[in-house]
Amino acid sequence: MTLVTRIAEARATLVAAGISVRDAGFDADRLASRVLGCDRAQLVTRLREEEPDGFAARFASLVARRAAREPIAYILGEREFWAITFEVTPDVLIPRPETELIVEEAIHLYRDRPPATIIDVCTGSGCLAVALATEFPLASIIATDVSDAALGVAHRNAARHGVDGRIRFERADLLTGIETRSPLIVCNPPYVRAGDAPGLMPEVTRFEPHVALFGGTDGLDVYRRLLPMAAARLAPDGRLLLEVGYDQDGRVADLASGQGWQLASARQDLQGITRALVFERT
Repeated sequence: MTLVTRIAEARATLVAAGISVRDAGFDADRLASRVLGCDRAQLVTRLREEEPDGFAARFASLVARRAAREPIAYILGEREFWAITFEVTPDVLIPRPETELIVEEAIHLYRDRPPATIIDVCTGSGCLAVALATEFPLASIIATDVSDAALGVAHRNAARHGVDGRIRFERADLLTGIETRSPLIVCNPPYVRAGDAPGLMPEVTRFEPHVALFGGTDGLDVYRRLLPMAAARLAPDGRLLLEVGYDQDGRVADLASGQGWQLASARQDLQGITRALVFERT
C-alpha cells in the first residue's frame, strides 16, 4: 500500500473518532512523519511511495492512541512553545499559545531593564521559565510546582536548552517556602471551573493532569491564595503577570484590587479574549 493511501485511511479513522477534518489530517501526517523519521516536507515528497516494512503496524499503534483522543503532544512527547521544543508528558499541562502572552509582556516591560530574578509559579513543563531564561540571559529563575514529576520534566527541558544552570526548581505549593523577593513573578495557574469539566474536550479531561487544570468551583482558588503570597515576595516596583481563563479577567482584577494590587495592563489573544494581566502594588 502507498503511504498516501495508508495516511488517508488514518485520517478517516481520526475523523470517525470525533476529531475535526483539519486536525485529523495534520495529526495523521505528523504521526506518519514520526514513524518514518522525517519532517512533513519530506513526507510530501514520499507520499506516492510504497510504505516501508514495519510502517503499517507502528503507524496503526499511534493512530489508535490518537483515535482514543490522546493528545498528539503526548503521543509525540513534545510540543513547541515560543519557537522552542519542549518535552511533554501526562505529568504536565500541554503548553498553549495564549501562555506566550506572558513572555511577550515580560519582554515589553523589561526590555530596557532586565530583571535579575524571576519567579515562575506552577511551572509545569517549565515552558515559561525556559522561555524567559532564553530571553533574559542574565536572569536567575526560581520555578515552583507541587508535582515532583512535573519538576522532573521541567528540569529536563531546561537542560535540553542549556539554561538549567540559571533555573532553580523547587517543589512548593505556590510560593510557600520561597523567601526571595523578585521584580517579576509569573504564573499560569489552574483556572478551569470544576463545573466546566463535562464541556471540555476529552483530550483535556482524560489525559491532562487535573491538578494543573482545575481551580475550584469558580476557577479562582489559586488566585486567592497566590495574590497575598506574591505581595510578600515582589520587589519594589515589581510586576506580577498572571494568565487568566475566558471571562475571568474582571473577577481576578477585583480580587487583586481588594488585596492592594493595581491592574497595570492586560493582553488579549488573537480572538480578543483577555488572557494575561499585569499587576503592580498600589
